[in-house]
Amino acid sequence: MDCPAEETLIRLRLADAGVAALHFDLPGRRLTVDHAGSPERLLERLRPLGFGAELADSRPLAGSESVPDAGDATETRVLRRLLAINAAMFVVEIVAGWWAGSVGLIADALDMFTDAAVYGLALYAVGRAAAAKLAAARLAGLLQLLLALGALAETGRRMLLGAAPEGIAMVGIAVLALAANVACLALLHRHRDGGVHLRASYLFSANDVLANLGVIVAGGLVAWTGSPWPDWLIGSAIGLLVLAGAVRILRLR
Repeated sequence: MDCPAEETLIRLRLADAGVAALHFDLPGRRLTVDHAGSPERLLERLRPLGFGAELADSRPLAGSESVPDAGDATETRVLRRLLAINAAMFVVEIVAGWWAGSVGLIADALDMFTDAAVYGLALYAVGRAAAAKLAAARLAGLLQLLLALGALAETGRRMLLGAAPEGIAMVGIAVLALAANVACLALLHRHRDGGVHLRASYLFSANDVLANLGVIVAGGLVAWTGSPWPDWLIGSAIGLLVLAGAVRILRLR
C-alpha cells in the first residue's frame, strides 16, 4: 500500500462493505478501518489484492474517535490540476516516443496515463455508488492493460528490427516529463500531510521521478554508445510495472 493506485483499489474493494471511515498511513503501510461486525470479512475482501493484508489490532471504537475521511474543495482542485498535467504529458510522451523510436518514452507515457487514470477515477468516484466506481476502475484497468501490452509488443518488434532510438530526443522529452512531475510535487508539497489522496499522490509523483531519471539515463547511454539496449531495457521495465498495475485493477470483484 504505497501509491494512490493501491489506495484506490482498497477503497473500491471496501466501497460496499459498510465501513464508516478509512484512515490510511501510507509510509507506515497501515490502514485503520472504522466498521461494524467481524474484521475477518474485511480481510477476505483485501487479501485477493495481494498487498499482504493482516490484522494488527481490533478494538471497540469510541464515538468521538470516528472521523470521516473525506476530501474538501481544495483537494478536488489539486486533483484536477494533477489530472491535467499527467494527461497532457501522456499525449506529449506517446507522440514523441513514437517519433523518436523510443519504447522507453512510450512506456513512461503509459506511466503518466496510469497517474491520470488514478486521479480521474478519484474525482469520478466522489458521491457515486460502489458499482459505478468498480465499473470505472475496470474500464481504466482494461485500457491500461491494452496500452501496456502494446508497449511491450512494440519493444519486441523494435528488438527484432534492431532499430535504435534518438538518444538526444529521449533525454529532452524525459527532462520535460521530469519537470512535469516536479511541478506535481510542488503542487502537492503543501498538502503532503493533508488528505489521504494527496499524501498518496505526493509519494506516487516522487516515485515517477525515478522512472523519468531512468529514461534520461537510458537516453544518454543510447546517445553515447549508439546501442538501443538501454532504451529496450527501461521500456520493458516500465511496461511490466504498468501491466502489473492493470492486472491488479482487473482482479477487483
